[in-house]
Amino acid sequence: MSLHDNMNTTRDIYRELGISEDVYDKCELILSSLEERFKEIDRVAEYNQLKVLKAMQDERVSEACLNGTTGYGYNDIGRDTLERVYSRIFKTEEALVRPQITCGTHALTVALSGNLRPGDEILSPVGKPYDTLEEVIGIRESRGSLAEYGITYSQVDLKDGKSFDYDAIKAAINDRTRLVTIQRSKGYQTRKTLSVGEIGELIAFIKGIRSDIICMVDNCYGEFTETIEPTEVGADMAVGSLIKNPGGGLAPIGGYIVGRKPFIENAAVRLTSPGLGKEVGASLEVLRSFYQGLFLSPTVTASALKSAIFAAALFKDAGFDVVPDATDSRHDIIQAVTLKSPKKVIAFCKGIQSAAPVDGFVTPEPWDMPGYDSPVIMAAGAFISGSSIELSADGPIKEPYAVYFQGGLTWAHGKFGIMKAYQEVLNTEK
Repeated sequence: MSLHDNMNTTRDIYRELGISEDVYDKCELILSSLEERFKEIDRVAEYNQLKVLKAMQDERVSEACLNGTTGYGYNDIGRDTLERVYSRIFKTEEALVRPQITCGTHALTVALSGNLRPGDEILSPVGKPYDTLEEVIGIRESRGSLAEYGITYSQVDLKDGKSFDYDAIKAAINDRTRLVTIQRSKGYQTRKTLSVGEIGELIAFIKGIRSDIICMVDNCYGEFTETIEPTEVGADMAVGSLIKNPGGGLAPIGGYIVGRKPFIENAAVRLTSPGLGKEVGASLEVLRSFYQGLFLSPTVTASALKSAIFAAALFKDAGFDVVPDATDSRHDIIQAVTLKSPKKVIAFCKGIQSAAPVDGFVTPEPWDMPGYDSPVIMAAGAFISGSSIELSADGPIKEPYAVYFQGGLTWAHGKFGIMKAYQEVLNTEK
């Protein structure tokens, strides 16, 4: 078969999957302009792949580490070795990597509640945190929030959604300020994502005012998008979810907290119990997927980054506002597209869902999800439920009607998902 015949075959199967000739040709043209961007992503992925491999070899990961434990989980060699691997990768004193951490919000809750006491104050110098953290902190009233325990909250917004307001941050720091939380990614906002370098500058500024303030970074969606992590530029803790980047699409559950030993130990006793800490917590049968997912995560993250950049280029060319732009540097896997209409948000998510290998026949609908203040639509036909390193999209049905796309375990699948989303949005205009 000639190369020409093979290309025709590829075109044919795209057509069978619902992609029009015009959309196919437009996407191929857009992709021809992204070759250099993709090469740089591959270079970062190669570095991070070797970094992960070296950490596993240095900690002498063995076949025995892949086996699980039950009951109390005392002397769980696989669990303890995995946590040392994470410490090497993130260059920290300690790590807590557990299936008992149910999600990213839970990991952040454990880190916050383990290290804060009544009378302490949290400061967010990067604006409003992700929606589900509002109830954790008590910005929105909720049972069991930190506010119920006498922990207060202060916030400084970014200037124009772009730069730190250093004067306002300095004014907001007071004697009760115990912890600064820095959300790396944008959440349901259209602000830019923070680079590791920018996070380091912010931490240096805060530590220059008071060195005892704990600086915690919500690292969700950012792992392995750069060659360094926030804990290498001064963060006392970095927190994330294993059903995002570092799980590589294989981890079925879990979260991590890495950082300075006293703060990780505080988090551990909050997760389990005072007096028990890290010593308990059986790994059950998940360690193989935790290790293998971590090993694959640099290349999986690279696929997600390529998908996000392709989405930015395609939808910007069609006249939509995108954050970040296809030419901007990337520091997380999330791509925001402002569609300015609930109909188009729903259409975008319908396209992503119809590209899924699981539940591709399902039509997503907005609904009142726990932890959110407006209906949210989510599209994800994933092998791991809710895994946002897999091809997925979601967004609140409220102004400015932006959708947030992320994931793609393989570049080919991410590409197809974006083409389907674009096709569905175009169909709404007919």
